[in-house]
Amino acid sequence: MKRPEVVRDYGGISAADRRTERRGKLLAAGRQIWGESGIGEVTVRGVCAAAGLTPRYFYEQFRNREELLFAVSDDVRDQLLEAMLSAGVGDPGTLGDKLRSALTAFLDLVAVDPCIHRIATSDLSSVPGLNEHRAGILDMITDAIVEHAPGVLDGQVLAPAELRRGALFIVGGANQIIETWLDDPVESTTELAAICSDLAVSFVRSLVARSDATHH
Repeated sequence: MKRPEVVRDYGGISAADRRTERRGKLLAAGRQIWGESGIGEVTVRGVCAAAGLTPRYFYEQFRNREELLFAVSDDVRDQLLEAMLSAGVGDPGTLGDKLRSALTAFLDLVAVDPCIHRIATSDLSSVPGLNEHRAGILDMITDAIVEHAPGVLDGQVLAPAELRRGALFIVGGANQIIETWLDDPVESTTELAAICSDLAVSFVRSLVARSDATHH
């Protein structure tokens, strides 16, 4: 009969906390290697070496390399969404104010850690299903815009399908502008956020004007 596993505290740190700490180290190592050298350089051996852990602890957390990559992608997604939504929703101003705040929060994160945008935009075709999984980042940002836009459109109403198309256009366009900016960051994060938000607001106004013309 198998003896029950004995779980002890060491140095006042519980076994659960130690596992959480090890997971954090592995995620941080995978994220750094992916962001600095590309997804192809992320290996179990390399991640363990960077984290200062043995493979035993890797497999305690992840079944394989691919599962780690999915977890890193989710970690970056959650960080970006939390920053953008906290800044954007928390701003009491107009649609433009909210977009500026959200984009500034996003860009400030990217400026501090360029690995974030590389992970969020790099080619993932080498890992089955990861491209589709990561596409959820842009979908979630689009959903957030669709959810909060009606409250800042000054009573203007857009059909749900039209609003979503507009949100997709804004998110995709902003992402392209940010990618170009990363190659040559001439503007400050605040300046670029203002450029993107002004373009987005102009586009939304054109949608509202077209909708009004169609219904009159």
